[in-house]
Amino acid sequence: MLDLARVGRNDLLYDLGSGDGRIVVAAAMGREARAIGIDMDPPRLEEAREFAASVGVEDRVEFLEEDFLTADFSRASVITMYLLPSINLLLRPRLLSELRPGTRIISHSFDMGDWKPDEKLHAGGVYIYKWTIPAPLAGAWQWQAANGKQYYLELTQEYQQLEGKLWINGAPAELVTSNLLGNRLRISVQETDAPAVDTFVFRYRDGELHPLASGQPASIATRPTTTRV
Repeated sequence: MLDLARVGRNDLLYDLGSGDGRIVVAAAMGREARAIGIDMDPPRLEEAREFAASVGVEDRVEFLEEDFLTADFSRASVITMYLLPSINLLLRPRLLSELRPGTRIISHSFDMGDWKPDEKLHAGGVYIYKWTIPAPLAGAWQWQAANGKQYYLELTQEYQQLEGKLWINGAPAELVTSNLLGNRLRISVQETDAPAVDTFVFRYRDGELHPLASGQPASIATRPTTTRV
């Protein structure tokens, strides 16, 4: 689970239903991450605290007696869980609305219904699922390329899946592909009758899309102040 999440020293991991604390301790011990376990069973929490102390990571971990359905986990950069499918579905709206884009979610054995995982591994006879919280991109965006062309994009969004309509300099154009992973958006576009496809890569930050060097040079993409006619 930690490998799939690519947990590192800059992460804050929350384990929902942390039990004996093995995931929390492993994140702190092997990955130097900070980690918090949430559980409702006091004896298990005490067992987890003793385990953390026995391997010398008590300064990097915390175990909280809380209901993970209502606990505040909004600071997490990684969430791990081994919960029933019905609980996953109860948590899903909170995960999507309260966590920052780019936060990784790892679930042992059970999926999230119609929210398809970004990655899935088969290990030890079970599946491990990974999702990345997608940036909220539905709606209109506009930007200018380095060559002066004006782009206007209207997106619809279901989880990380995007569909859209595109105009270049006011003329309809084709949105060839769109890929959203967390806060990173990669789109390929093509003008009508143009021989080549142009690719833009943006990172979502503070309500804007900032261009990355791996794509075509462009201005920051912003929400238009007026509706396209």
